[in-house]
Amino acid sequence: MRNTEELLNLLTLEAAGEGNFTGVSKDIGSPNVFGGQVLAQSLNAAYRTAPEERSLHSLHAYFLEAGRLDIPITYNVQTIRDGGSFSTRRVTAHQEDKTIFILACSFHKQEEGYEHQMPMKRELKQPEELFSWTDMLDQFGDFLPQKMKDFLSIERPIDFKPVQVVNPFDKEDLPPVVDVWFKLKEPVTDIPLAIKQQVLTYISDYNILTACLYPNASQAHFGNTQMASLDHSMWFYRDFDFDDWMLFSIESPNSYGARGFACGNIYTRTGELVASVAQEGLMRPMRKQ
Repeated sequence: MRNTEELLNLLTLEAAGEGNFTGVSKDIGSPNVFGGQVLAQSLNAAYRTAPEERSLHSLHAYFLEAGRLDIPITYNVQTIRDGGSFSTRRVTAHQEDKTIFILACSFHKQEEGYEHQMPMKRELKQPEELFSWTDMLDQFGDFLPQKMKDFLSIERPIDFKPVQVVNPFDKEDLPPVVDVWFKLKEPVTDIPLAIKQQVLTYISDYNILTACLYPNASQAHFGNTQMASLDHSMWFYRDFDFDDWMLFSIESPNSYGARGFACGNIYTRTGELVASVAQEGLMRPMRKQ
């Protein structure tokens, strides 16, 4: 998947009868379906049944089974409630006879109200000062662990530029904080808020669990830890555009019992808070055979 058009096509589902939609999957370097893809496709299905004048304000999802890349996914949407101000939908994702994912989401009509937001970090390096994942592969590919090199080699429609560049050979415990600038490689304008939210949801499943690994980086890394998203929640606040870099600022308050929890805020480059994200993931140390 090389460009924004391919990403938008991936997230746009085929209608398959009343309340049902189907989608295919793309490989992002994992043996299973990428969680961000299932999240975003489920939102595409839910939006197709929601009142046009209402926009998504929150979602809460559970990943139940690893999805297979070679089998289409069917999304079933149930209308739970259409009230005076809010609409609620429940989406269930299936592959053959297996339920792999469930989501509840809520849509809200536009209303006026009070405002405040947490400010964005201002001391961070700007994207122009940083290496992208592609730059890292070009500069350091011969020295990277093979698993990391393979992951960075996958073509993506998104550029990521981490503020904290970690040497995987340092074996040093780090603060549970990750700040990543990101941008679509082919920015798009004049797309509906619904589509922008689906794309942002897709992107939100990247990088977030990295913050859970950092405090144990002297021992734990992606090569010796089984990691998978268990649940995912998002809250959407303001409209935005994909015409510039955005910042995903993440921290992990806790890891315990083979699970890690991380949460973060997504900002525009000018500092407007667009969305908040929370996720718990499996972090199971692999035992040597």
